[in-house]
Amino acid sequence: MIQHSLRPVPETDQTLTKWDIAALWSATVMNIPSFYFATSLVDLGLSWWQAVLSITIGSIILLVPFILNGLPGTQYGISFPIYLRAAFGVKGAQIPAIIRALFACGWNGIETWIGGQAIFLSLPSSLTTSSYAQPINWLGTSMLEFSCFIIFLIVQLALAWKGMHAISVLEKFSSLILFLLTCLLFAWACYEAGGIKAMLISTSSTTSSHSSSSLVHVYLSSLTASISSWSGISLNISDFSRFAKSHSDEILGLLAIPLASILYSFAGVAVTSSTVTIFGHLISNPTQLFKAIGGTFTIVLATFGISLATITTNIPCNLVAPSNVLLSLFPSKFNFINGVILSSLISLVFQPWRILGSSENFVYAWLGGYSPISGSITGILITDYYLIKRMDLDVNSLYCDSDLGHYYYVGGFNLAAFGALIISVMPCVPGFLHKGSMSLFQS
Repeated sequence: MIQHSLRPVPETDQTLTKWDIAALWSATVMNIPSFYFATSLVDLGLSWWQAVLSITIGSIILLVPFILNGLPGTQYGISFPIYLRAAFGVKGAQIPAIIRALFACGWNGIETWIGGQAIFLSLPSSLTTSSYAQPINWLGTSMLEFSCFIIFLIVQLALAWKGMHAISVLEKFSSLILFLLTCLLFAWACYEAGGIKAMLISTSSTTSSHSSSSLVHVYLSSLTASISSWSGISLNISDFSRFAKSHSDEILGLLAIPLASILYSFAGVAVTSSTVTIFGHLISNPTQLFKAIGGTFTIVLATFGISLATITTNIPCNLVAPSNVLLSLFPSKFNFINGVILSSLISLVFQPWRILGSSENFVYAWLGGYSPISGSITGILITDYYLIKRMDLDVNSLYCDSDLGHYYYVGGFNLAAFGALIISVMPCVPGFLHKGSMSLFQS
C-alpha cells in the first residue's frame, strides 16, 4: 500500500509559496483549450459578455471545491489517490481514482493534439498540402497531423521526466510570457478590427437567434461546461496543495484562477469576435486563426506560444493525476515516469481530433459528459471530510490494507459512498444521451 511517491509529503518539502501557486495556476489558465472554450461559447450563440460572465461565475464557484479539497493535502501531505481512501475505502478508492485518471488522459490527448497542431502549423506548405496531409477515413485525421501529435507527445514525456519541481520553475517564466503573447494577439485584433468596440459589436453577427428558453438552455449548459473544464483539477487538487507551505498560501495562490480566467476569456472572446470583421467569418480555432493571419514571424510566435501554453498546462494537470493513480494501484510496478508514459498512450484512445472537431463536441459531449461524475465525486469527498470525518484523518489507516484500519469498511469498500455516487450521476444520464451523444456522433 506504500509507494515512495505516495507517502505523505514532509513539512520540509512543503515549500510552494502563494506566489509559486499563483504563477502555477495563472499559467495553467492561459491554455489553448481555455481559449477555444471561450470562443466556442460565442460560436454556440452567446454574446461576448454572456460568455465572459459564464466563465467568471464558473471559476468563482470552482474556488469552493479547490479550497475545500486542498486542505487535506496541506494538512496531511497526502495525494489524491490516498485522500480518496478515506471516503471510498482503501480498495474502493481505486474506482474513482481510475475515473479521474481517464478524465486526465482525455485532456492530455486534447492538449497534446493542440500542441501537435502547433508543429503542423510551422511545417512548409509543400508538406501541409501534400497527400500526407489528406484525412484518412478510418483514422479521422491525416497521417501528417497524427505524426505531429506523436512528436509533441514525446517532447512532453521528456520534460515530465524532470519532475514537478522543474515544471514549477518553468511555470514562473511561462505565465509572464503567455500573458505578453496574449496581449500581442489582442492588440493585433484590436488594430485590425478598428477598436475594442468594433471587436465586441461583431459578436452580434456571430450569435444565433435564440428564443428565451433556448438561450437559457445554452447559457446553463455553458455555465456547467465552465465548471466542468476545471472540475477534474478540483478533485485532485491535493496532488498540488500537499507541496504548499500552508493552506493560507494555497488559498491566496488559488485566487489567481478567477482573475486570470476573466482576463483570458475576455481576450479570447474579443479576438475571436474580431475575426468576423477582419476575415469575414468566425474563426474559433486558435491554430486556424494563426494560419489565417499568416507570415513567418506569426507562425514562429504562434508555435512557441501554443507549445508553451500546452506544456505548462498539460504536464501538471493531466499527467500528474493518472500517474499517481497508477502508483496507487500498482505500487510495485510503476513509478512516476512509466506512469506518465502509460497515461500518454491511453490518451490516444480518446481520439482528441474528433472531440475538437466542433464546438458542440467539445462543450456538450466532452465537458458536459464527465461533469456529473466529477462533480459527484467532489461532493462526496467534501461531505465525508468535513461533515463525517470532521477534518480528522488517521493517516496510518489510509495505508492499511486490512480490517484493522479505519477505512477498510466492507471488504475495503465504503458502500454508502458508491450509493451516493450512483444516485448523483443517474439523473444526468438522459440529458447527456440526448445532447452530448448527438453532438459527438452526428457531427
